[in-house]
Amino acid sequence: MTQQIPYPPVAPPQPPRNGFGTTGFILGIVGLVTSLIPVVGVVAWPLVILGIIFSALGIARAAKGMATNKGLSIAGVVVSVLGLAVCILWVFVFNAAVDQVDKELNRTANVTYELTGDAAAVDVTYGEGTNPLSEDVPTLPWRKDVQNKGPVPGGLLTATTGPDGGTVTCKITVDGKVVDTQTGSGAFTVVACTGL
Repeated sequence: MTQQIPYPPVAPPQPPRNGFGTTGFILGIVGLVTSLIPVVGVVAWPLVILGIIFSALGIARAAKGMATNKGLSIAGVVVSVLGLAVCILWVFVFNAAVDQVDKELNRTANVTYELTGDAAAVDVTYGEGTNPLSEDVPTLPWRKDVQNKGPVPGGLLTATTGPDGGTVTCKITVDGKVVDTQTGSGAFTVVACTGL
């Protein structure tokens, strides 16, 4: 009788390990879509970076024959890189917006406040909205040249006529350009110009 030699058991084939590539693709898609939404796109940074990492690991597994989704992993890298490019673009857009706001807040303008007319005893308030100045003007015309700073450098100019009434016209000029002019007449009339 011949004795049979036992063969070692054959291991069943390992199922493909496609988890990294699939995860990278999903993170890349979610990151790309999220990156397109203003303000919310900030959340996309970690998603697209993780998408690149997982997709690269998926490509490495596919190259070793451990995974079968090399195409999906490559697509994950592509959409993740696109999402990262959009995130970087948002950084430039936000920086430009912050620079513009800072420029507007610190803008200096040459402002001329003028009152003309025949009214007497006019109460005048002028200047920046946060720091207005007041004067009693016995006769018109009246003029002040100042430098204002801020988002609304023209500020405001109001004139109130006295009990004798009369006509008063206010005018605000910012950097040589007339931005507002108003006229009123009568006793205790208030005329207001804004430098918007």
